[in-house]
Amino acid sequence: MGDVRIVSRRVVRPEPTASPPVETIHLTPWDLKSITVENIQKGILLPKPPTTGGKGLNDVDVECLASSFERALGHFYPYAGRLSVAVPPASNGGASSPQNQSLTISLRCGGEGAEFVHAVAPGVTVSDITDSLIVPRVVWSFFPLDGLLGSDAIDGSRPLLVAQVTKLADGVFIAMSMNHGVADGTTFWQFFNTWSELSRAAVAGNDVMISTPLPVFDRSFLGSCTVPIPLPFGKLEDVVGLRHVFPPVQECFLNFSAASVKNLKAKANAEMSGSGTLSTISSLQALLAHLWRAVCRARRLAPKQETTYTVLVGCRGRVVGIPAAYAGNAVEHATAKSTAGDILDKGLGRAAWLLNRAVASFDMAYASNKLASWPQEPSFTRLPALVAAAPTGTLTGSSPRFDVYGNDFGWGAPVTVRSGAGNKFDGKATVYEGRGGGGSIALEVCLIPEALARLVTDEEFMAATTTDSY
Repeated sequence: MGDVRIVSRRVVRPEPTASPPVETIHLTPWDLKSITVENIQKGILLPKPPTTGGKGLNDVDVECLASSFERALGHFYPYAGRLSVAVPPASNGGASSPQNQSLTISLRCGGEGAEFVHAVAPGVTVSDITDSLIVPRVVWSFFPLDGLLGSDAIDGSRPLLVAQVTKLADGVFIAMSMNHGVADGTTFWQFFNTWSELSRAAVAGNDVMISTPLPVFDRSFLGSCTVPIPLPFGKLEDVVGLRHVFPPVQECFLNFSAASVKNLKAKANAEMSGSGTLSTISSLQALLAHLWRAVCRARRLAPKQETTYTVLVGCRGRVVGIPAAYAGNAVEHATAKSTAGDILDKGLGRAAWLLNRAVASFDMAYASNKLASWPQEPSFTRLPALVAAAPTGTLTGSSPRFDVYGNDFGWGAPVTVRSGAGNKFDGKATVYEGRGGGGSIALEVCLIPEALARLVTDEEFMAATTTDSY
């Protein structure tokens, strides 16, 4: 399979009229705890543009994509800025002692710019990506800012946002890498949706107001949690801690039709109907329980071995005062625990019910308490340590509610979606809406190679998957 070659790089800055005077956005506990993880890396595979105006089949208008990216950045102007670190002055006016050292991390909205990369991979075809159950490693080359933590962008060393457009033999892959210290998946896809809508309008020759909601950067919902938050560290390296390399993993991309997901949900709820529980298991909880059971089998866990499943819970809609279009991080973790024997022996319904209870335990009071208490005992998401502490765990990020397949840049809907190498570890599963819509769901699952080989040959698990026709 062919290599990826970078053709050009450019700094893209929002139009002057789109940017307000330089200001600073202070990071919330949700932002700060994600500063120690790698960038969000997601992208879509698009078909080749049609032949128009004498242009070739694969002659993507890179300049149009760069221009619409610039316009989208104007709506999300803080992401053209840079992260900065400051050491507050000592309260007594003298030099700070090692015991009272602290620092603050903020987003300085100075308009330094994002980056736009144009690349080519003429030896890679659309079918190379879509026809393979195992995700080919070349896909990771479609993403910039690889292997970098959010903290690596502090003090202007790197941009917060980079887009890469890679021309393939018969298609194009459009990807973004966004600093996780300033945005979560909701904000990431809101930017992507804005970019594609502006590109679509430009290709059609229209100059209309976009329908994608404008981002909201106001942090007033924090209440008693005042910002900036002084972190009890003498230097940035103390925040980041030791850097570790994840063990090698392989990943597969799995599609579940709306009918298949519906059947799993019905089965899970039927199994729990006589248990006295009053909660209804959702479609996603049933599907993730199906995966949890299969991963336990693939890992060949001992019956008494503890296993966990962690899901990201969105706070928009759960915490009063957070706008739906809030731009920043607004997620928490919810974890279900059990033994592998119980997960396998007590059925799909019970595994799904454990996930249901973990999510249900998260409410506004819990989220508010976490926000208020975090500055007193700051903790950071360090995935290598998390994996080491729970080697039998599984974690799912993203959401099937994110609009992936609505990202038509002007010549057709996406063929599929993939993610980069960022935050890929044994037990990571990323969930997307299915290409077929109507409740269909796709999963991108990472496991160590021998476990993944067993997962994709697990007849009980794979019977629920479908093959998408592209």
